[in-house]
Amino acid sequence: MEELDRRVPWDLSCSVESGTSNGTEALVSRTGMEQQEDGEQVEDKREEEQNERGRRKYGCPHYRRRCRIRAPCCNEVFGCRHCHNEAKGEEADPRERHQIRRESVRRVICLLCDTEQDVQQVCEGCGVCMGSYFCSKCNLFDDDTDKHQYHCDACGICRVGGADNFFHCDRCGCCYSVALQGKHVCVERAMHHNCPVCFEFLFDSVKQITVLQCGHTMHADCFNEMRLHSRYTCPMCSRSVLDLSEYWQTLDKEIAATPMPEALRGKTVWMLCNDCNHKDEVPFHIFALKCPGCGSFNTRQTKRPPSLPPTAAAATSNTANDSHSSNSSSNSND
Repeated sequence: MEELDRRVPWDLSCSVESGTSNGTEALVSRTGMEQQEDGEQVEDKREEEQNERGRRKYGCPHYRRRCRIRAPCCNEVFGCRHCHNEAKGEEADPRERHQIRRESVRRVICLLCDTEQDVQQVCEGCGVCMGSYFCSKCNLFDDDTDKHQYHCDACGICRVGGADNFFHCDRCGCCYSVALQGKHVCVERAMHHNCPVCFEFLFDSVKQITVLQCGHTMHADCFNEMRLHSRYTCPMCSRSVLDLSEYWQTLDKEIAATPMPEALRGKTVWMLCNDCNHKDEVPFHIFALKCPGCGSFNTRQTKRPPSLPPTAAAATSNTANDSHSSNSSSNSND
């Protein structure tokens, strides 16, 4: 037995990085760690349940959220600032009409426990998350994270679509798709104005906005409505908003097949191109005036610059027109 005791050691210690410890202590230590991990998992699960409780079941027509706001301007409760602006913008008394700025909101009311509190993501009354997306700068709550909201410090507001998919243009003063980076025409404060069709302010509009080839902006729905009514030029600068080269070719064929009367065949007029701003003297045609610079028919008739003398063709045309007018007058007198 003594020999067996000498051969079989009773010290079942194991080596660790910090030294050696008894096997029983190691077992107790592992059990404690497992209990701690289980406790953390339970806590995480409880927190997740709190975050999911009532998610996307509450809100207003503009946002899915679990709180309402108290407007500091009129001390009334609304679903969001858009609900406030819509309601107060339709007041019968013009003196009562006003809007609220997003950063001025200071108090919110939980929709699950009706606790009024300072702006914060987690309700201090019931512990529910009042918005899966929360921005403390804009006081914005939203449970619909599929929008991929992000806050742009340069714009000073939250936008949707994902920060990786957009860049801020300092000259235009707004966020554009990365597909337009280095490829768009910069216009100073391009979105800081009303839509030229519906007159809604564009910079903080919740509707989708499109950037035209000329650099001006408008609502995508308004742009599509323009196309349905065969309006293919920018309402602000009159430049073409689409590639109309095929339509220009059709006009070329129509003009070639429709010669002007003999009396107007040599007539020339001055035109200004809306697409390239080229100004020139061109042959007159009743269908359209073609720009010799870019080939566009998106032109308008204008006056001859006062610093330029009339060309020989124009003088001949004017002489012919005067003669034609004189003969016509004589024939009328007969």
